[in-house]
Amino acid sequence: MEVSFSKEIEALRLGAGDTFHGEGILAITKGLLQSGVAYVGGYQGAPVSHLLDVMVQAKPYMDELGVHVEACSNEASAAAMLGASIHYPLRGAVTWKSIVGTNVAADALSNLSSPGVKGGVLIVVGEDYGEGASVIQERTHAYALKSSMCLLDPRPDLAVMVDMVEHGFRLSEASNMPCMMELRIRTCHVRGSFECKDNLPPAISTRALIEEPAGFDYMRLAHPPVTFRHEKLKGEERLPAARRYIAEHKLNELIPGTHADLGIVVQGGLYNALIRSLQQLGLADAFGATDIPLLVLNVAYPLVPEEVADFCVGKRAVLVVEEGQPEYIEQEIATLLRRRDIQTPLHGCDMLPAAGEYGVEVLATGAGRFAERYLPGHAHDSARAWLAGNIDRRAAVATRLDAPLPNRPPSFCIGCPERPVFAALKLAQQDSGPVHIAADIGCHAFGTFEPFSMGHSILGYGMSLASRAGVSPMMQRRALSIMGDGGFWHNGLLTGVQSALFNGDDAVLLIFKNGYTSATGTQDIISTPDDELKERAVDKQQSLVDKNQTIEATLKGLGVQWLRTVHTYDVDKMRKTLNDAFTSDFNGLKVIVAEGECQLERQRRIKPWIASLLKRGERVVRVKYGVDEDVCNGDHACIRLSGCPTLTIKDNPDPLKVDPVAVVIDGCVGCGLCGANAHAATLCPSFYRAEVVQNPKWHERLLHGLRGAVVRALQPA
Repeated sequence: MEVSFSKEIEALRLGAGDTFHGEGILAITKGLLQSGVAYVGGYQGAPVSHLLDVMVQAKPYMDELGVHVEACSNEASAAAMLGASIHYPLRGAVTWKSIVGTNVAADALSNLSSPGVKGGVLIVVGEDYGEGASVIQERTHAYALKSSMCLLDPRPDLAVMVDMVEHGFRLSEASNMPCMMELRIRTCHVRGSFECKDNLPPAISTRALIEEPAGFDYMRLAHPPVTFRHEKLKGEERLPAARRYIAEHKLNELIPGTHADLGIVVQGGLYNALIRSLQQLGLADAFGATDIPLLVLNVAYPLVPEEVADFCVGKRAVLVVEEGQPEYIEQEIATLLRRRDIQTPLHGCDMLPAAGEYGVEVLATGAGRFAERYLPGHAHDSARAWLAGNIDRRAAVATRLDAPLPNRPPSFCIGCPERPVFAALKLAQQDSGPVHIAADIGCHAFGTFEPFSMGHSILGYGMSLASRAGVSPMMQRRALSIMGDGGFWHNGLLTGVQSALFNGDDAVLLIFKNGYTSATGTQDIISTPDDELKERAVDKQQSLVDKNQTIEATLKGLGVQWLRTVHTYDVDKMRKTLNDAFTSDFNGLKVIVAEGECQLERQRRIKPWIASLLKRGERVVRVKYGVDEDVCNGDHACIRLSGCPTLTIKDNPDPLKVDPVAVVIDGCVGCGLCGANAHAATLCPSFYRAEVVQNPKWHERLLHGLRGAVVRALQPA
């Protein structure tokens, strides 16, 4: 039960004469359909998840158009789909989160770029770089350079973005090069509008099939010796063709300014932030009119030498605004200017930071240095005051606090089925001793934060078991690898499980089976309970993930002999199972499947069901947990073992006690972890479990009234 995109799907049906209003990433999706895309694939990840999610949920409409949509198991399988465009005039698009997704897809991309493509190819990557990123700080640009793929970086304006989608396919077909389109977080979520066109059903599609396969052509294989010819074609034919198309169709934008003797070359995706920073400096207005001429690179690679040279020649100085390092664009511009003996001073990383996200304040500081040097008569006092004011405001907030604000790292959702496993692991290590923990990408990576602070390495999605292969033979105690069911299907099955079994490794693997790839938006996977099961469930509140045994069957089929499945909320049993795995005489791969449905999906499933029961006046029981303030001793071991946001502290109501007491606040979903922890760790018996009954039966009302009367009678006057 993924998040519904019904409104977004309706927006995909808009045609000529309609105006689209919405987010950038959905505009890109609409642009694909307007371009006659024949097939779409990908792997979900921020900030481009919505593209694939919407396409998958819009499958009935995609079938009408004849567009094939595939939710791929990983980025490599998505990139491999693009092989369809090597021989056939099929326009294909795939999407994933970069740079990690591009790393996974690198093999297929290299083998695709070598023979080149006949049908247009567009790879939409979420350039997850900068302060809001959730991955390593690298950029996609290096892949475009090494594999000779065009790199589009559209200006964050919906009309421009959609236009660049259409041109991206044409550019790919004109040059036989795959095209990548990088979209930053702000670009994906920028809102705006554009005038729609009709969607184009592809000429070859699921409704108009290919009659005969293409003939054999060895030149279309990425295989020596023809790969040597491919390398020559990249430089002799494909790159020149791409540059011709870029220049003829004016894909890069030249924006004039009053100070014609200066210039700024900027990546398209940074345009909005640059204009805002120039506005702070008094060098632009809110509508994009600028005093300093701009060359906006909607195509970051390849550059058109003549275009750059014409922009730079005769200028006193040019500033290159390029986010991240190395400064590929700045270096290339410097090279091509010197080869033409153009001596225009070039600035970039000498005035702007070499790494990190280029927000408005960063750009205003760098552009301010450029303006101070080359426009000394221009007043910059207001910009300096604005920047200084931001610094002063932050300092003032800090001084008004009695103490620094505590860090608030990300955490598991309330009731997350993975939190109790880390509590059990914490207790198990008290019994067996500390163990090396190979962590992984996914929700369970939150276990690296307090109060658990567990995980020695994160090497890639689904790679935890493989990443412990070098260290576990050197350890006295067995190492533990952790991965989710999403990571298991993405990469872990082959790179980890198969390798450990083949080599006879004495390893311990913990798989979180919550039923979804939860961290990327709870998309379905092969081990997700099907919709029919969800509808058929008599008790909607029961966990459904145990009904799907695909992971267990796969492990048994591969030959895993030591396999245990444990419900995640049973902390005591999980603790014993972990200890058993750490100390067992069995020498080989030991797998623990921690089973518990993603709480977000569980709540999405049961809340409408409960609402329908209440609407019909039926009896509904809700579990609630609390803390007896008279029993709580204030040592807060329960909080250190749980970390649940709804388990916190408040002032002690007893005036003779100083320590604050634990309290369960509103938001508790009744998962029972606090009670399970208290039992497993033998904590103080201060937790209680209560049942809140809505629409009670007549005898329950009567019994409640009698109990209330007795309690009131026993209380002192």
